[in-house]
Amino acid sequence: MSEQVAQSKEQQILEAAEREFLKKGYDGARTISIAKSAGVTHAMLHYYFRTKEQLFERIIDKKISEAVPLWTHFLGNSDLPLVERIEEAISVHFDFVTNNPDLPRFLINEVLPHKERRDLYYSKVANFLHLFDNLQREVNEAAARGEVEQFDVLLLFQSVLSLNIFPSVMRNMIENLMSNNRQSMKEIFAQRKAENIELIMRRIKKI
Repeated sequence: MSEQVAQSKEQQILEAAEREFLKKGYDGARTISIAKSAGVTHAMLHYYFRTKEQLFERIIDKKISEAVPLWTHFLGNSDLPLVERIEEAISVHFDFVTNNPDLPRFLINEVLPHKERRDLYYSKVANFLHLFDNLQREVNEAAARGEVEQFDVLLLFQSVLSLNIFPSVMRNMIENLMSNNRQSMKEIFAQRKAENIELIMRRIKKI
């Protein structure tokens, strides 16, 4: 088997595993179903990933690797104005959550309650946490110059997570409540995104 074919098979397995784990959780996921969805044999799946736990950890690692750069790219890029970076980070994070609607519930139900998985998760995001300290210093300096309102970066981060995650977690309920509304869910989510950005930026910007 060529290296290119092997990488393609591994990618197919990972994509199928992500769908399976995010929808059914660790206990509900079946490697047989993952193999079938990926178009490979069960034996081939175990050739690439010896255990279900190993495959599960790869999915956790993959999703963290996708999420963390969204924050670090904007919040850690001192070449861009502070307010512009925060606004862009909120926007990109909203889009990421919207495109991964099962991820918040997956983290809450499948990762955080289990010590080993939780430790793995925290170890992956540890290098990201220093950005809060750096950003807080920037905020303090900008506030002292009268450019922004003084605010706590960690509290702001919590607010962004809460506002951006809620629509995706409650998507089914929102669809039912808005069933008589002529707007599409895409339009509703676009409005929600704009509202979230405006709400957060109103707290930050100096009026």
